[in-house]
Amino acid sequence: MIPLVKPYIADRKEMMPAIEDILYSGYIAEGEAVYKFEREFGEFIGNPNVLVVQSGTAALHIALLLLGVGPGDEVISTPMTAEPTNTTIAITGAKVVWADVDPATGLLDPASVREKITERTKAIMLVHYAGMVCNMDEFNKLSQETGIPIIEDTAHALGSRYNGKMIGSNSRFTCFSFQAIKQMTTVDGGAIAFSNPDDIAEARKLRWFGLDKKLPRLENDIKRAGYKYGMNNVTATIGSVQLAHTPEVLDKYISNGKFYDNALKNVPGVTTIDYYPHTEPSYWLYTMKVERRDDFIKMMEENGITASPLHHRSDTHSVFAESRCELPNMEKWYSEFVHIPCGWWVDEEVREKIVSAIKKGW
Repeated sequence: MIPLVKPYIADRKEMMPAIEDILYSGYIAEGEAVYKFEREFGEFIGNPNVLVVQSGTAALHIALLLLGVGPGDEVISTPMTAEPTNTTIAITGAKVVWADVDPATGLLDPASVREKITERTKAIMLVHYAGMVCNMDEFNKLSQETGIPIIEDTAHALGSRYNGKMIGSNSRFTCFSFQAIKQMTTVDGGAIAFSNPDDIAEARKLRWFGLDKKLPRLENDIKRAGYKYGMNNVTATIGSVQLAHTPEVLDKYISNGKFYDNALKNVPGVTTIDYYPHTEPSYWLYTMKVERRDDFIKMMEENGITASPLHHRSDTHSVFAESRCELPNMEKWYSEFVHIPCGWWVDEEVREKIVSAIKKGW
């Protein structure tokens, strides 16, 4: 079966000596390997203001904490995402307020967000779902007009672009995930990129109990309790090795995605996605809409190809019961969208097989 997701790991001849060196270096907690990976990742995304952390969830939590989000506050978000986007809001004590999606893309609709703003709105959480980039022209205008900060959850969108620049420097906080199946994995991990470097000092304390690691431990005075969210040297070393291969890995996702965009256009029963102006997806998951989705998935399975919507819409979980509301565009989108294999393991022969199966119908 051709899988929908599959981790890329650099060759053992490169990876294992690097891991062995750090394991037996005598220093495996947060240290120079972490700071080296931070610098390298910052160079990669074009923003030097980066902190790496234990997970993408930790990155989101720190961003929310820096905005002072807590009980009595509201954060406007999307149900079209993996669970941590919104469970992380919930653990702050704030209420998730659902905005609807654009039924053409499944991405958060800025017009719907505008309608949901109240005096309690503390942040807008938007997700570049599956590597597609939200309508940032409109979201930037909205944020500037209202003063409400945006957190970009870019767990799916490493390598995606806005205005020709890689995602990572547009909004006050951009949160990345290096979890197992992402385009670049460090086994687990994440990062926050900041548009305002003044946020970094407090974020650095929050990722390590509230301690300032630039001061000796015995001279520290914790003023605000933090978390054990730091990345360790072993994970960071894996990240440095992986990052060296990330451009070529991303190129394969993007090449396959663009191939599908062209090859599946005008295929009966398929609707391809029109991406927003000034945005370029990185195609972590190739996303399209199909008629009779269950029949489509069954046909693909019979041809040895995995196809799936993959994510459970967040607004149906019991933990968000008080936030439930009518989202007609989400209903329409959620009944039609599907993902097909698009990653580095999909070569030209495989992608031709996938397109051929779809063109035969279901």
